[in-house]
Amino acid sequence: MKILSNLSSALFTVPLLAASVTLMAYPLDGYEDTGIRRVEGARLAAEGVVKGSAQPEGAMLTTDQVDLRLTGRNMALPATDPAFTAQIKKLFGNNANSYGIAVLDISDPDNPRYAEHRADHKQNVGSVGKLLAAVGYFQALADTWPDDIERREAILRDTIMTADDFSRSDHHKVRLFNVETQKLTRRPLKDGDQGAVWEYLDWMLSVSSNSAAAMVMRDAMLLKHFGVEYPVSEQRIDTFFSTTPGGELTRLFQKTFWQPMTRHGLSVDQIRQGSFFTRQGKANVNGGGNSYATARTLMEILLKMEGGQLVDEWSSRQLKRLLYMTERRIRYASAPVLKDAAVYYKSGSLYKCDKTGGAKCVAYSGDIYNYMNSVAIIEEEIDGVKLHYMATVISNVLGKNSAVEHQTLATRVHKLIKQEHVTK
Repeated sequence: MKILSNLSSALFTVPLLAASVTLMAYPLDGYEDTGIRRVEGARLAAEGVVKGSAQPEGAMLTTDQVDLRLTGRNMALPATDPAFTAQIKKLFGNNANSYGIAVLDISDPDNPRYAEHRADHKQNVGSVGKLLAAVGYFQALADTWPDDIERREAILRDTIMTADDFSRSDHHKVRLFNVETQKLTRRPLKDGDQGAVWEYLDWMLSVSSNSAAAMVMRDAMLLKHFGVEYPVSEQRIDTFFSTTPGGELTRLFQKTFWQPMTRHGLSVDQIRQGSFFTRQGKANVNGGGNSYATARTLMEILLKMEGGQLVDEWSSRQLKRLLYMTERRIRYASAPVLKDAAVYYKSGSLYKCDKTGGAKCVAYSGDIYNYMNSVAIIEEEIDGVKLHYMATVISNVLGKNSAVEHQTLATRVHKLIKQEHVTK
């Protein structure tokens, strides 16, 4: 895989295609470097070679164009801008106390604007925690081969993972594209499914597969434990997890996924992934804690990534590309005003309903709790003005469709940013 320079001057130079909200993550020209077969299927669909949905303009950036924009700046979160904060808070109306939000506008990186509201409110952020799982893997990779980028690339591209009991079970469907027959299959992962590490990372982040996340976390622990011996055989994997005492596995889990947060100056009291994402994964390894984050800590993660400081510059760049939306846009990312924007995104939800009296539980509309969480980086050029901002949102709006609520919020935030830079 090529190591690419900062290309912020080339932002948003993309061809215009028919708009669609049915997408697939990672740039569409990335198959040759990564071996992510789904990406090749999406590219062929975009070119009309195979059946599939057209990509919107914002999903058509090349790998070279999907890059870090703040390298060399060492930017920390600025002081809160009271006027900007008041504008953001106003967007919630009467539901302001059901949200935690942080918005960082770096359209003018020399004069950033930062707003936050209840940004220290902590809750389970669901599948947003898969970003922390990815950081854990990349941290273990960097710790094992700190000065050998070529070896890290080979591990991601050439290491074949085989789904085992850690992957059980999940309803999320992944895209299994056969490059030779050009046939696409959509179904949940099952025991025996194989893919390179790159593909499992992509499945984990692009369609939020819990099964893929469990496999990535399993291998992050293996990489942390075995070091340069990784990858190891299936027999050694089975032996390791079946014979290692539970307490040692818990300590290894925390070393793999909690320590990277503290190494980046974040507190595990404010952000951590406390367990596997599958039932069997949790049975195999006790992570030893609950999962949660705040809007502020999630913003700090995004800012470190954009500045090339999340693990290291190479890892930050790969993580950002994995978050690039070329999968179906949902929730916050599905706002129609973002169709021409490059969107880097992860979301997660958890909800629970009171079913007494036979009431039906509507998706994302829980009345006991209704957690919806979004992290997004938005890049768009409008009339020669380059918009670049980040938003992290956690919410618990009871009894309302939180997917729609986040979509509406995304529309309002984007219009506010646009008004500041384009209208003026």
